[in-house]
Amino acid sequence: MNMDSQDKKKIFPLIHSFSFAIAGILNALKNERNMRIHAFSSIFVLFASYFFSITKIEWLFILIAIGGMFALELMNTAIERVVDLATLDYHPLAKQAKDLAAGAVFVYAILSVIIGMVIFLPYFFSLF
Repeated sequence: MNMDSQDKKKIFPLIHSFSFAIAGILNALKNERNMRIHAFSSIFVLFASYFFSITKIEWLFILIAIGGMFALELMNTAIERVVDLATLDYHPLAKQAKDLAAGAVFVYAILSVIIGMVIFLPYFFSLF
């Protein structure tokens, strides 16, 4: 099946935009300590999920927690970059913007830990 030029024009910009998104994720993993912490924690949680053979519903909660954490950390990093770009001077509103974004990540991290405890503690205690 041949792809006409109109189809190519629609598909290649989409693929190109995916490359920007992947570059952003890789940049965050390379340059952001907290993103690396989330990545390593996620790998550990995924192995634990496999080890304990968690249910499909539990898998969904785990994947939503992991995906949400990555998304929120990326947004936090973007907000920090924009604030840093906007002003070199200390400004209380700039600090508030950064603190609020970090607070959102912190709230979701606490929620993710609670989800993990609700799912994994019964499996862990069943080992003993």
